[in-house]
Amino acid sequence: MGRSEELSDFQRGTVVGCHLCKKSNREISALLNLPRSTVSNVILKWKRGGITTALPRSGRPHKLKEEDRQVLEKVALENCSPSVEALTAEFQTASGANVSPRTVRRELHEMGFRGRVSTYNKPKGGEKAEKKRAAPSQDEAKVDVSRLDLRVGRIITTLQPPETDGLYVEQVDVGEASPRTVVSELAKHIPSDRIENRMAVLLCNLKPAKTRGVVSQAMVMCASSPDKVEILEPPSGAAPGDRVIFQGFPGEPDKVLDPKKKVWEQIQPDLRTDGQCVATYKGAAFEVAGKGVCKAQTMSNSEIK
Repeated sequence: MGRSEELSDFQRGTVVGCHLCKKSNREISALLNLPRSTVSNVILKWKRGGITTALPRSGRPHKLKEEDRQVLEKVALENCSPSVEALTAEFQTASGANVSPRTVRRELHEMGFRGRVSTYNKPKGGEKAEKKRAAPSQDEAKVDVSRLDLRVGRIITTLQPPETDGLYVEQVDVGEASPRTVVSELAKHIPSDRIENRMAVLLCNLKPAKTRGVVSQAMVMCASSPDKVEILEPPSGAAPGDRVIFQGFPGEPDKVLDPKKKVWEQIQPDLRTDGQCVATYKGAAFEVAGKGVCKAQTMSNSEIK
């Protein structure tokens, strides 16, 4: 159901009223002309917390179909799984859908589930139990490369501001409506004519930061040593906006990396080129699906930043 079709509080109250009159979800769905999954969600939220008002929504579209969300809800209520990964595996077996644990967690939160997976089918307590469910689990705090929004970009133009020997200000196409402004410390290592109109890998979810009065909206990923820097090259055929992924590390990137949580700082030490100059995270290659891997030109066994 789209945002414009969100149920009113009166409609939600009517669904709960029909439920209290011992009508089945199927009967309520037919009577009110509502999807059965919507009826089920309203009743579930009412049972878990007396909620008959719409919860805030993130604005992001659902990745699951309505029937798959109904299967997920049933799996969450019937299985006391210890982690979101285990629940995701059970859901994939039951539905045949292929989704990440991060997507499953987001969908469950929008259904009204909170806290650890293993408590979803247990009766709720009072205010103290609500606070306990709201505490982040160990899984939610996990840090790996899937939290980085790495994309292919094309550097359109490069300028070197006055009195900034080491800086370039670049305009970079990362598949969005307009280019991003990027400030990078590449002027001492790479001539501007070797940067313009070339493909690169960009980290796009760092918090925008001002450098010498210019707000930088991304970071160009490079193989780096004390005396040499090379921009990582996407595979042939890659296009601006293509996502860089990692086998064994599924998940959705953070919208913006929180500087206080030091996510980038924890991930960066494990970013390196291997013996064949392929960019990797813990041995998993920087990959553009169906097109190949990202590499440095000559720098093997070097850190990436």
